[in-house]
Amino acid sequence: MSELKNRITDDMKSAMKARDKESTRATRMILEAIKQKEVDDRTVLDDSQVITVINKMVKQRKDSISQFTDAGREDLIKVENDELAILNTYMPKQLSDEEIVPFVDKAINDLGASSMQDMGKLMGILKGQLDGKVDMGAVSQLIKAKLS
Repeated sequence: MSELKNRITDDMKSAMKARDKESTRATRMILEAIKQKEVDDRTVLDDSQVITVINKMVKQRKDSISQFTDAGREDLIKVENDELAILNTYMPKQLSDEEIVPFVDKAINDLGASSMQDMGKLMGILKGQLDGKVDMGAVSQLIKAKLS
């Protein structure tokens, strides 16, 4: 079992003992998503795969928050924000824009990219290197700025 999955399980047990309903619900939700992925793929996930599952959940929460904001549903926004805060505790430290630049520059040089037609190849390379450590939308914007 992955170290991160063990940590989440331990956090869920602690939250249950403390009768912290929000944390218990959020950690159970994470473990359920991990278990579902393991069953679907018929494998045991390692830490990087667990981070991918959590990253997907983070994106879902951000999308939900934006939709609930448009609908004026403050009660649901609070629930999603609480879940997002708990999900973010399991994500690796996010890189700043300054820390992303060397990765983008190296990928551009390695590929010899010179136009927007190379965007897909660059994103493929960078996704493998930076997935979970940065919002890929920010990487996309940086690539566009460099190639135009």
